[in-house]
Amino acid sequence: MRTITRALAGIGACLAAFHFELLVPARAQEADWQKVDETLGRKPMVSDDVRRYGFPRSDLSVTLDGVTIKPALALGGWVAFKPGHGGAMVMGDLVLLETEINPVMAKMIASGLEITAVHNHLLRASPATFYMHVAGHGDPVKLASAIHDALAESKTPLTVAAPAGPPPAVDLDTAKLDQIIGVKGQANGGVYQFNVKRRDPITQEGMALTPVGAMGVATGINFQPTGAGKAAITGDFVLTGDEVNPVILALRTHGIEVTALHSHMLDEQPRIFFMHFWANDDAIKLAEGLRAALDKTASTKG
Repeated sequence: MRTITRALAGIGACLAAFHFELLVPARAQEADWQKVDETLGRKPMVSDDVRRYGFPRSDLSVTLDGVTIKPALALGGWVAFKPGHGGAMVMGDLVLLETEINPVMAKMIASGLEITAVHNHLLRASPATFYMHVAGHGDPVKLASAIHDALAESKTPLTVAAPAGPPPAVDLDTAKLDQIIGVKGQANGGVYQFNVKRRDPITQEGMALTPVGAMGVATGINFQPTGAGKAAITGDFVLTGDEVNPVILALRTHGIEVTALHSHMLDEQPRIFFMHFWANDDAIKLAEGLRAALDKTASTKG
């Protein structure tokens, strides 16, 4: 009887180990991130467990109200990978010309990726640019290949050019801007950028979308110097429904144009709306207007 009991225990242990092997490898196995880098043709910015790849439209010369827009101001496409659900979640925002939308979308759909939004961010820009938000989950290398093949249907640069020289200086009182906005900004390609977090967590498919900046769910504010202390500003506020109209009123009261209001995702919790804006005026004055709008939201300071 002891022999039979030991044998049954051994079989049970084997079955348990087999069941464990079925469940664990997809989670425990390390993704081949080097292969993802090679497929996308660039290195990511890594924040905690998120790898964010930039696809700036450096091939475009876009002007708006006499301002030549730097890629970091409003032409910075990106995709971000976050491990989860036995593989990775991917989210992104691709910058496209009107003629590129349908070819890129067709490739995305054929690869099983989701299109979660297509819309403008700016008004009066020449040429007009549109923004395609995408999502998916699965094997990171397969996701990267699908994104690469879709972007190949556009003229988005798929190789990273060597820097032509040092980045242009940000000729603004950035310390004063930091003080007014309430968080520390960062220079990027001649543009001074802020990411302002919300106090409440945002989730999708049961996963917390963190870090919020890397995953595109922090309020983004960009300043591009236009001379004599002035700046062109754009970006997007991340808002709950009850915050939308108070923020519209605050922005318009301070001479800041609201250029778009829409969703970026399909099933996030809580429901979030994204409000884009534009102005070109004294940078300190605009920062004060943006701060007034931020005060209408559940945003953090510091």
